[in-house]
Amino acid sequence: MSQHLTYLEAVVTGLIQGVTELFPVSSLGHNVLLPALIGGNWASTLNVSAPNSPYLAFIVGLHVATAAALLVFFWRDWVRIVTGFVSSVRHRRVRTDEERLAWLIILATIPVGLAGLLLEHLFRTVLGRPVPAAAFLIANGVILLVGEQLRRRAGIAESALVGPPGPRDPVDPGAVRDLDAGVIGPEADLRSDRRIAALPMWRGVLVGASQILALLPGISRSGVAMVTGLTQGLSHRDAARFSFLLATPVILAAGVLKIPDLTGPLGAGIRGPVLAGSLVSFVAAHLSVRFLERYFRTRTLYPFAVYSLFVGTAALVWLSTR
Repeated sequence: MSQHLTYLEAVVTGLIQGVTELFPVSSLGHNVLLPALIGGNWASTLNVSAPNSPYLAFIVGLHVATAAALLVFFWRDWVRIVTGFVSSVRHRRVRTDEERLAWLIILATIPVGLAGLLLEHLFRTVLGRPVPAAAFLIANGVILLVGEQLRRRAGIAESALVGPPGPRDPVDPGAVRDLDAGVIGPEADLRSDRRIAALPMWRGVLVGASQILALLPGISRSGVAMVTGLTQGLSHRDAARFSFLLATPVILAAGVLKIPDLTGPLGAGIRGPVLAGSLVSFVAAHLSVRFLERYFRTRTLYPFAVYSLFVGTAALVWLSTR
């Protein structure tokens, strides 16, 4: 079966992976739905639920490429995080922002890491099919909508982090405030990291644990993490950045653990397409995170909620009437 994976399939899937892994619309859901909707060779070759499918080896390469793009984009943050971890271990303390952020990410990653090891195969083989993926994509849209509504009703409060609104800030308590207005580049990133590090540890672990839902095909990892972050008082941009930082070790570890699939028999005959798809995924992920970093300064999850509801419903109707 592996020899039927074409470069066109690899490039298209790599593009979708690079975008939908970071946009809150579920990469796994799209990777399950697209082949089924196209049909033909795509449906048979790109079947994520099939045991020993070469598609799994292909997905490994795409995930590693996506994680690499996140590492490149957030390299300054990861230097601070690693430095904070080393300092914390050396001095046996958790005092500075960098030290707190390092342990926040470590502790918040543990729940989804354990769940992935225990449940990923079960969820992928049992639920990694087109109809459940479409249904979960609809659920993803509902989660994003409910999260935004909860934020508005509670007046969730960037103001709790930065004080009351200034004279030029939006009057609507549900409007999105740019906490770093007029600040760009590394300084804005540093300020965002400090606000994330100020989260109580249990709140950060709650955000990380929410990613377990993304084991269900159609539920977005970044989406559920952002929604949970919003309910814990983070701004849209800070919630997005935290979700990307949390996703990096999870995606990278998942890829590294399955590298033997890529180098073993399942990867035979598809390493050229894997490389092509991975390069496309890297570029798409890098451009996506650049866009989303700017987008979430002043905008919400509503467009992604509408997209998830529309695509999930359309796919479910199509699959049910074929």
